[in-house]
Formats: sequence, C-alpha cells, structure tokens
Amino acid sequence: MTKASKRYEQLLANPGAIISFRDFEGLLEALGWEHKRTKGSHRHYVHPSVPFVLTINPDGKSAHRYQVRRLLELVEEYGLHIGA
Repeated sequence: MTKASKRYEQLLANPGAIISFRDFEGLLEALGWEHKRTKGSHRHYVHPSVPFVLTINPDGKSAHRYQVRRLLELVEEYGLHIGA
C-alpha cells in the first residue's frame, strides 16, 4: 500500500482530519490530477474525467478541510481511484 493509499484510507475514516498540504498534493497527483498553473498561493489542478478545474491553496502548512471534503466528494462522484 502506497503512502497516498494510506492517507486516502485515513481521510475516508475521518474526513475532518488535518492533512499537510504536501500530502494533499501528493494525494491529488496519485488520483490522476495534474497541476496546470499557479497564481499566487492558488494552485489549479485538472483531471481528464472531471469537467472543471480544482483550485486549492494552503492554510499555513495544512490543507483546508473544506478542500479535503470536496476532493473526497469528487472521488466518489467521478469514480476516481489511486493510480488513475
């Protein structure tokens, strides 16, 4: 099991958990999201199966909890998986 898989399982068990922004970006990339551009602190990611851009930004050294919840919703809605 990869680090991204372990982190994803932890988030499924506790969606309100605090995750480092670096781990969050690693999880996005493991799920098939591609970093397209950065504007200030905002990073824009695209996925071939999702029809819009996902914009994220750090909350200090952590990911915003609402962004983590949104990612989990997108994974379920679009059937994304690790290694996609």
